Amino acid sequence: MDDLTIGALDRVADEIGGMEVVEHLAALSGSDFASVMLEVVRRRAAKETPASVLRRYTRDRFVRPGDAGPGGVSWQSRRQAEDVLLGCLPAQVEVMALAPLVPLGTHSALGTVSQDKIVTAIRACEVAADPTNALALEAAVRRRASTAPETVRLAAIQRVVRAQRPPAGWSAHFSLFAMVTAGRDEGSLRFEQSALAEHLRFAVAGLRAAGLPQIQVALTPLSDAGERTVAAIAVELSELPADIVTDDDRASGRGYYRDLCFKVNALVDGATNEIGDGGFTDWTAKLTANNKERLLISGYGLDRIAAVLSAAPGN
Repeated sequence: MDDLTIGALDRVADEIGGMEVVEHLAALSGSDFASVMLEVVRRRAAKETPASVLRRYTRDRFVRPGDAGPGGVSWQSRRQAEDVLLGCLPAQVEVMALAPLVPLGTHSALGTVSQDKIVTAIRACEVAADPTNALALEAAVRRRASTAPETVRLAAIQRVVRAQRPPAGWSAHFSLFAMVTAGRDEGSLRFEQSALAEHLRFAVAGLRAAGLPQIQVALTPLSDAGERTVAAIAVELSELPADIVTDDDRASGRGYYRDLCFKVNALVDGATNEIGDGGFTDWTAKLTANNKERLLISGYGLDRIAAVLSAAPGN
């Protein structure tokens, strides 16, 4: 937490009887904590009026429509991007309708994301901030089942919310298209090669079909295994209608991804617009307590696709 947050917490803690009260609340069982907090919010909600609700609606970035403001995109353009990407998915990928909530701690336990960036609910849940987390949970359940297929391929479109303040003109909630491939170590990095090639083929085909003619894939190997994975599919990558580059200077994602990560960018009028991000994670290995499990995730900003297309010359 930053100094401002710590100062506010210290001030409020003094008003409610000290940090011991906070510690007692944190130590409660999930059901007992929910019972207490539900009563707190019931009392707070009882003080609200139609006027105060409307006032909050006009000011709260979490509840304003996603197409409000200069960075907003129309529903029609976003839906068009959704349809195009769905149409480019490989036939073996199952598209899911994810819940808007995930279990409490999902983002911090899997993706090492600070809880301060997540909108936390009362009933041991938190609002989805990244669909790949929920897809990883479902993939782990299926991989752990005795009837699990050799490889699990899932995709979803989800409106997500992030608590950190967005760039000027953009919404705190936005739509992501996500895809995960989960399987078992096949030796000689065969799973990694196959999954990476499939994700990148989809990314390039989907973005070109959406109307973005110049695509860049920036690969960042994070280990020797990542280097060997890229080298093994170099010929296949060279056949993609995209600029394939290596970005060894990438700072983000280190510690979040393992072995290899990538960004998918649209190049328009000399400007690089980040559209997608992906890489290998250890999430299913942790969830199933099996170090042989492998997972590749990728996500694409539908609002970003629509915004780049709308700003392109001739649109």
